[in-house]
Amino acid sequence: MRNKSTGFYLRLLIAAGIVIFSLVKFYSSSEMNEITGEKQYISLNKQEEIALGMNSAPQMAAEFGGLSKNAQIRNLVDSIGNDIVKKSAAGKSGYPFDFHVLADQRTVNAFALPGGQIFITEALLARLENIDQLAGVLGHEVGHVIARHSAQQMAKQELSQGIAGAAGVAGGDANSAYYAQVVANMVNMKYGREDELESDDLGVRFMIEAGYNPEALIGVMDILEAASGGSNVPEFQRTHPAPENRRQQIKEAIEKYKK
Repeated sequence: MRNKSTGFYLRLLIAAGIVIFSLVKFYSSSEMNEITGEKQYISLNKQEEIALGMNSAPQMAAEFGGLSKNAQIRNLVDSIGNDIVKKSAAGKSGYPFDFHVLADQRTVNAFALPGGQIFITEALLARLENIDQLAGVLGHEVGHVIARHSAQQMAKQELSQGIAGAAGVAGGDANSAYYAQVVANMVNMKYGREDELESDDLGVRFMIEAGYNPEALIGVMDILEAASGGSNVPEFQRTHPAPENRRQQIKEAIEKYKK
């Protein structure tokens, strides 16, 4: 009995050490974002973000059928994207933004890699109705880069994985670690939804600063909802907020930044 009790307390001690190490590492990585004014916990510096994005860009392009061969739409996306950056606070960030069109004509998508590599598919471009909607999509993705969401997510995942590992050590079985990781994943999914809402907010800000109509971003939400076919999945299980919530947030951001 004593040996079993000793083993239990030893596991608790090791688990506590893992948790403390994970927390100290996370909270010692704080930085102030000069564009958003937000205090963030970041696992990468800007140069590491830029390098990671540039190194990952070719692989990401390959997964979507490579880059588009349509020079006209490539030039359009590059022109609108750079216009948003140069005329908004995003231009003060120091990130070397690059805008790419993917040849994929079936996947309605746009995304940003760390450090300024931004992609949009031909499928999404074909559904957009005007230049302002394109500016909305690109402004939203610029928002992800400016808010440093990738680096922030990496830091949060390292913390949650450390705590999940500690739970596994304390519990002494694989199930404890599994259930702890499920909870950690749910938490990180919530952070992902919050990131999307923040990028919508920043997208509106950058659109207004660059002279585009921010209400066009609401139309983009309609397009994305139609492309997804709608969803009855509860919001807490989504990686993105429900479209109706995003529309409301966008309207509130428009009122905030137009003042």
